[in-house]
Amino acid sequence: MVAYRNIIRGTGFAALGAALAATTPALAQDSGGDDSIVVTAQRNNQTEVTRGGNGGVFGDKAAEDLPFTIKSYNEALILNQQPQTLGQLLENDPSVRTGFAFGNAAELFVIRGFALAGDDVGLDGLYGIAPRQLIAPELYDSVQVINGSSAFINGAAPGGSGLGGSVNLLPKRAKRDLVRATVNYTSDEHFGGSVDLARRFGDNDQWGVRVNGVARSGDVSIDGEFRSAYTAGGAIDFDNGPLRLSLDLAYQRVKVRGLRHKVALGFGVNAIPAVPKADANYSQPWTYTEMRDVFGILKAEYDIADNAMVYASFGARDGMEDGIYGGITVLNATTGAANGNALYVPRTDNNEAAQAGLRVKLGTSITHEINFGGSMNWQVNRNAFDFLYGPGFAGFDTNLYNAPEVPIPASAFVGGDLNDPYPVGRSRLLSAFASDTIGAWDDRILLTVGLRVQSIRQKSYSYFGGALASTYDEDAVTPVFGLVVKPADGLAFYANRMEGFEKPDPAPATVGASPVTNSGAVFAPVKTKQLEFGAKYSFGRFNASLAAFQIDRPRPGVVADPANAGQVIYGLTGEQRNKGIELSFDGELAKGLRLIAGGSLIDAKLRRTLGGINQGNDAPGVPEYLVNANVEWDLPFAPGLTLTGRVVHTGKQAANQANTLELPSWTRFDLGARYVAVVADKPVTLRFGVDNVANKRYWASAFEVFSPDLLQGAPRTFKASASIEF
Repeated sequence: MVAYRNIIRGTGFAALGAALAATTPALAQDSGGDDSIVVTAQRNNQTEVTRGGNGGVFGDKAAEDLPFTIKSYNEALILNQQPQTLGQLLENDPSVRTGFAFGNAAELFVIRGFALAGDDVGLDGLYGIAPRQLIAPELYDSVQVINGSSAFINGAAPGGSGLGGSVNLLPKRAKRDLVRATVNYTSDEHFGGSVDLARRFGDNDQWGVRVNGVARSGDVSIDGEFRSAYTAGGAIDFDNGPLRLSLDLAYQRVKVRGLRHKVALGFGVNAIPAVPKADANYSQPWTYTEMRDVFGILKAEYDIADNAMVYASFGARDGMEDGIYGGITVLNATTGAANGNALYVPRTDNNEAAQAGLRVKLGTSITHEINFGGSMNWQVNRNAFDFLYGPGFAGFDTNLYNAPEVPIPASAFVGGDLNDPYPVGRSRLLSAFASDTIGAWDDRILLTVGLRVQSIRQKSYSYFGGALASTYDEDAVTPVFGLVVKPADGLAFYANRMEGFEKPDPAPATVGASPVTNSGAVFAPVKTKQLEFGAKYSFGRFNASLAAFQIDRPRPGVVADPANAGQVIYGLTGEQRNKGIELSFDGELAKGLRLIAGGSLIDAKLRRTLGGINQGNDAPGVPEYLVNANVEWDLPFAPGLTLTGRVVHTGKQAANQANTLELPSWTRFDLGARYVAVVADKPVTLRFGVDNVANKRYWASAFEVFSPDLLQGAPRTFKASASIEF
């Protein structure tokens, strides 16, 4: 690995490309005419979307049997596109866009116009077990997206997000014997490699072992931004008749230095700044974030009869974070003059999650699939903070277009013990669920009704001494109603009414520059309500789905306090209504020609706002439309060669609730190719790709909490890799 890296550093990227090109004919000559090896390897490399998957309490189901939209992006897509983060992988989904949640590298996903925090990404159906902030995709067999409010399916997410959809990571399994080694490169100087081993053994292949590891490090295409990731994962599974067991254990360490963070707009800035150069970096070189996670899941299933199964799983994660996070607030949109600051945060997390249930199917002409069980989630967060704002919280002078390097500002305010943070939050989520799916007409009509009782208990502790500051203990019921009608093979119509569930944050001390009269007020849980209907079609290797939805989410707002001049009252009387249409299709249009594509239209409006402020305006950070298309073509006249291309288009979006600021639409093009050859009867796959071919500069997304925040899109990025399977 070190020798390979030194060779690449000495020759440069151009020499790497030339070396691969020069080697390809020789590899082809070595194949010995064994076309079957090339055909098999090319088939295993096909990027695919699986319709169906882990439906939470409903179990593993085909998409046509579920009253909601579910898609899974496979392992080959991860290997071919070489995403370094989960967000880069989810760029393939026409209903998902990615941003940063805070000033650090925490990814945030917007599904159907609502945020899903990285903390609330599931791992095999359990929340709080996957690494938070940044997730290395190489450890996972597939990444599953469920569209819509889904508090019933896997329970409420601990962070209260995921109201427009959820993401679930499925660990790798030993499906076939495999030994694969990969080396890769990402511009400008990011090098890495991975190994992936799988074996099945035993009298009936009942035992399986899968081990994979990844190491990559170096500067990426954004000027001065460094990233590294070191991960290792192992899985053991046992499948023998009625009993199935699995154990997954993993380690991940990720570091980012000089992260190009989001850009905040200061009070009074009434224009969107021009986008800096595509590879520009306005962060400081001393900013960094380092995260270490050890996590795992133990899972068991047992068929107590041909029509009945019990199941249980338990997961845990020990996480550590440490970083100095930077921020920049633009004060003049024309010149780019800005104020900078920094924040140091040490943090640890200790999370556990468990679920158990029983699934029984009864009847013949009229069937009942009954599910009942429960889930539990415990989380302990320890952290502290140090506001590095300098004397008087003044920060430092900087500029969006020409950021000078400055020393780390002096400490202005410290909370907690920076050397040994003590608990500042403990939470416990409990739920119990029951559902019945009634089938008729040979299960061509499926009616689902269910309830989940959810309870949230949370304790918050003071940063100054660790004393108990507040307790939150509330519960709610989230029902689900679903209908599936399958009039013909491959065709299904569906409808659902589902809900999301979240604990609102307490009223803050200030909103902008205005003090909040009811600061610290605690609010009862709120539920997001969804209505959806649609159709799904599957024929051979072609799949399509169409959905229309409406989601109503209560949201906070402020109104002037008539009894206290200059102060505001914080409340939850407002609402955001997102109405939309989604279309997606994937499959093989012709032999060797595959397509993953789709689009969505979303009309997101603010309703019932406090005092009528911004009533009827577009919700910030929700594009009017999204369009994606990803194509692969196995060239019939060049065996082993596949051309790839992708277009990602995002419509305009409001940048603030007042709708006085707006981001224009943007389009990005990606191109690539891969070639399969044979060396000593072993398949070798060479991949090359370019993301953002035109090196377009654009503001990718906008969010507004108390001020508008902008996130810049990534610059042109070259990627190359070589894999060999033994």
